[in-house]
Amino acid sequence: MTTKNIFADMLDHVRRVNDDLIAAGILPSGIDQSRITVEPPRDPTHGDIATNAAMVLAKDAKRKPRELAEAIAEKLRADSLVAKVDVAGPGFINLTLKPAAWIDALCGVVHSGTRYGESGIGGGTPVNVEYVSANPTGPMHVGHCRGAVFGDALASLLDFAGFKVTREYYINDAGAQVDVLARSAFLRYREALGETIGEIPEGLYPGDYLKPVGVALAKQYGDTLKSKPEAEWLPVVRAKAIEMMMAAVRTDLEALNIKHDVFYSERSLIAGKTDIVAQTIDWLRERGFVYDGRLPPPKGAPVEDWEDREQTLFRSTEFGDDVDRPLKKSDGSYTYFASDIAYHRTKIERGFKSLIDVWGADHGGYIKRMQAAVAALSDRKADLDVKVIQLVRLLRAGEPVKMSKRAGEFVTLREVVDEVGRDAVRFMMLFRKNDAVLDFDLAKVIEQSRDNPVFYVQYGHARGQSIFRNARTAFPDLQENIAGLADSARLDRLSDPAELALIRNVALYPRVVEAASTAHEPHRIAFYLFDLASEFHALYSLGNSAPHLRFIIQDDRELTEARLVLVQSVVTVLASGLALLGVGAPSEMR
Repeated sequence: MTTKNIFADMLDHVRRVNDDLIAAGILPSGIDQSRITVEPPRDPTHGDIATNAAMVLAKDAKRKPRELAEAIAEKLRADSLVAKVDVAGPGFINLTLKPAAWIDALCGVVHSGTRYGESGIGGGTPVNVEYVSANPTGPMHVGHCRGAVFGDALASLLDFAGFKVTREYYINDAGAQVDVLARSAFLRYREALGETIGEIPEGLYPGDYLKPVGVALAKQYGDTLKSKPEAEWLPVVRAKAIEMMMAAVRTDLEALNIKHDVFYSERSLIAGKTDIVAQTIDWLRERGFVYDGRLPPPKGAPVEDWEDREQTLFRSTEFGDDVDRPLKKSDGSYTYFASDIAYHRTKIERGFKSLIDVWGADHGGYIKRMQAAVAALSDRKADLDVKVIQLVRLLRAGEPVKMSKRAGEFVTLREVVDEVGRDAVRFMMLFRKNDAVLDFDLAKVIEQSRDNPVFYVQYGHARGQSIFRNARTAFPDLQENIAGLADSARLDRLSDPAELALIRNVALYPRVVEAASTAHEPHRIAFYLFDLASEFHALYSLGNSAPHLRFIIQDDRELTEARLVLVQSVVTVLASGLALLGVGAPSEMR
């Protein structure tokens, strides 16, 4: 029987061994085995798999960890696929598997195909991933791009790991910034009617991207808006500008193949029949989480929302925040925080207890208060994980890229995608941890070299397909479905250490998926794919100096077929991982 996840199977085996020890009275009945892990040892010389079983069970079993480890190891040595079991240090258990175990895992990869690596750890749990949520005041820039790609890849990863994912975009269509947008668009409207508007006044949005909005307003309303007071034309212009800006946002996201399930309007929280923000504040007040009071003067650095007056405050300190937070401004309007609380309440009411927000680097100071709000809204039953996306430094051959003429202040997402392609953008935006600044070099990401990770990984997939084409030339009757060879090929002939090492790396993929989804870190997939592709390319290159290691041996069909199954496993994993990142897996590089 083939295995899809050798680490999960070995974890089940360790638990069965512990069940035997419970039956023998060595472990107490009902002992908690949930903290047991099975993973590759940090030092590869220690074996193939390590487990902490004895370390985490010893206290509850009232036994010394090393003594318990010896009892577990003794039973594991009886497994037909285990070559050696060692107890190390205070009680870690290291296992070395026989080659047959890895061959069995290899069969599991090719038989599973595109489903290899799928996990059930999510158990269908609903997860809301809110990402991008850029203000609809202009084109999306390269900073938005990184958050968009991160959120989309994370959503795909969670879905692959068995969670029920909703992709959400929060439209910031209320507040002062959209009124500034409206005034900027009104200026372009006057321009479209033939007026000379001169230099854009400071405080308004200067980019040319609002010219089409002005033209659309002129076409729809003629010059009728000009004679109206601002109180009348502003909501009309604002609605049109937001509508056109969001259409542009959707087009930009489509260029990255990013689609959301929900677009939630901030304005809908206060503009509908019910003022949801007021309702939420009342709801929190009833539970003692909102009160009227004064904030103490800030110590040290000034707090931006501190005012020396009585105000409506949320008790965020009760949930770990540094200070209670205002919900209303001095003019009686709601703070951004109040609207955000109401918005997150809608998520909880929609059945989400796992919330993930993807925010820009300038929102780090906002995390504690929002997590406090979610705790209050859910009686501490919902969890909010905020992933902060650090800045992108855009370069070309090492030099900073100049700002966009169209956007006026930045380089747009669309300009970057049009120049280097979606695959390069998506992969490289994930080839660094989200909380680290990313240098994105427009020249390097289109190089065809090992120094360009996206090329190197895609080339690994294309190289595998090339090997299949060459194999069919050498053996014209070779079956079309290489995966089908797993049932007939002499896979035991895959005995070279480099081949077995590559199989071990392929077999690691399901565990990488589970670890990355649990940590909410899609960059782990990108790192893993680069390592796998590098190892595959290295084995291919070995064939140049050691012909007996070539994937195609003209006079040894049996060995060739075994190696083709190995190549198929690499191709399968590369294609699967690239799909999670939203990157193509080409059959050939051009």
